Amino acid sequence: MIGKLKQNLLVACLVISSVTVFYLGRHAMECHHRIEERSQLGGILPLSALGGSMRTTLRMGQNLSSPFVYNKDMPLVFIGGVPRSGTTLMRAMLDAHPEVRCGEETRVIPRILAMKQMWSRSGREKMRLDEAGVTDEVLDAAMQAFLLEIIVKHGEPANFLCNKDPFALKSLAYLAKIFPRAKFVLMIRDGRASVHSMISRKVTIAGFDLGSYRDCLTKWNRAIETMYTQCLDAADKCLPMHYEQLVLHPEKWMRTLLKFLDIPWNDAVLHHEELIGKAGGVSLSKVERSTDQVIKPVNVEALSKWVGKIPADVVRDMAVVAPMLSRLGYDPHANPPNYGRPDPKVLDNTRRIQKSAEGPNPS
Repeated sequence: MIGKLKQNLLVACLVISSVTVFYLGRHAMECHHRIEERSQLGGILPLSALGGSMRTTLRMGQNLSSPFVYNKDMPLVFIGGVPRSGTTLMRAMLDAHPEVRCGEETRVIPRILAMKQMWSRSGREKMRLDEAGVTDEVLDAAMQAFLLEIIVKHGEPANFLCNKDPFALKSLAYLAKIFPRAKFVLMIRDGRASVHSMISRKVTIAGFDLGSYRDCLTKWNRAIETMYTQCLDAADKCLPMHYEQLVLHPEKWMRTLLKFLDIPWNDAVLHHEELIGKAGGVSLSKVERSTDQVIKPVNVEALSKWVGKIPADVVRDMAVVAPMLSRLGYDPHANPPNYGRPDPKVLDNTRRIQKSAEGPNPS
């Protein structure tokens, strides 16, 4: 009797175990198929698909067999600078590289970084967060996850990802802390040209009075000083790039940049205008005012368009209004300035642009 009871219990256990294994196996297969479907579409797997770990995985469309893991230790690239300093040109040139994706501005990244700064600077807010258990470690982990999700998922997959949001580099030191392998490209441009471009194109920038050259140059000076100081403090991670020199000598400076970023050289970075709007090429935003400047090769004769536009009283006080000009290597009294001679290829491009603008010769 007892022996038969044991036999029945054993059979029951085997049946229950078999059913459990069957359902677990089927569930696992369903998860596997869902993940494969997302991967084959070139999609990005959610954090939950990886057991909640702090990483996301995606597959390049051109090589589905090789997964790419994204986490806080990946070598991200951040492009920044004062608006109208060539940040869009820089990201378009990098976007032309087949292994790089920057994409359009997110706008959300510098705003969330500004909020984090505000919480840290406010003693009362900091105390409230600490008492609630929201420590610096908690905030840093949350910022890492949030920023990484935005950078990874707002564009196509790529071997190298970068983010271009000009004012994000006001938080360069913090970004370097939470993304230890990230590198930064600080675009620097003659502040007089940047300000003239803001005012003439009526580019709305928070805190800048577009009716006053003096106010805009003062704000430019403050912003670039904040970013440049942090860039120098992280010299092994940050490369200052002068817009004028990039325009005059594009191959020299792009080779310098790609070497700094540990990205292999590709000639496509010198012909970004040929890849605009093409699959895997350069995607432009319909709402970014600066995108009109990267559709054609840069006209080097436009570098000094600001000459004669700035009020005489501001020109007289330039060294006082914008002392960062001298610190960055610009002569505050030169009008027009001498940025140097362009490479022969650049000069040919400029002549071609001028000829195209003049139209066909009358027969």
